[in-house]
Amino acid sequence: MPDETLSHEFEPGQPSGPVLLALHGTGGSPRDLLGLGRLLAPGAPVIAPAGPVSEHGAARWFRRLAEGVFDTDDVVARANQLADFVDDAVKAHGLDGRPVVAVGFSNGANIAAAVTLLRPGTLRAAALFSAMMPVPDPPELDLTGTEVFLAGADNDPMAPLVSADRLVAALRQRGADVTTFRHRGGHQVTPESVAAARDWFAALAL
Repeated sequence: MPDETLSHEFEPGQPSGPVLLALHGTGGSPRDLLGLGRLLAPGAPVIAPAGPVSEHGAARWFRRLAEGVFDTDDVVARANQLADFVDDAVKAHGLDGRPVVAVGFSNGANIAAAVTLLRPGTLRAAALFSAMMPVPDPPELDLTGTEVFLAGADNDPMAPLVSADRLVAALRQRGADVTTFRHRGGHQVTPESVAAARDWFAALAL
């Protein structure tokens, strides 16, 4: 498994409450989702790492073999790498013991889903925008107490609903509480999905 430390940005926040983990999409940067994080949880500290994989110069969280075809071994390795990073980062920034909530778009949502499925306890909750099933056969781990929000579109060519629905089913089968939201856009974060995610976040008992 890759063991390099992930470069990241950190924005301090309130002395108590949840910590946001902001995970950008393909070709993005750590700052891409800071604004979205502030909308969901104003005042929360934010840890925003950079995807460690380069695809023709575009930052990603794991390798893929083709559009929509993931390198499963790399997904597993990178999910564990990110989970280890989160454990270390919350301690390094004095946030140990506080619940971590991931906010991810596209490839960032997929790696957050992988961490949720493969490393229970790392994330208390996850807001996933345009996510799909990251691994074909996730282990039967107990996700009781994990909250997931998943926003997707009927016409998303990059995160088809059939794969998103498989992710929802896998999470629910393992005990996660999953809230879904469908919008009429494409592969994007819409104002409507942000509003729904904000309501979901506000209702969490964190």
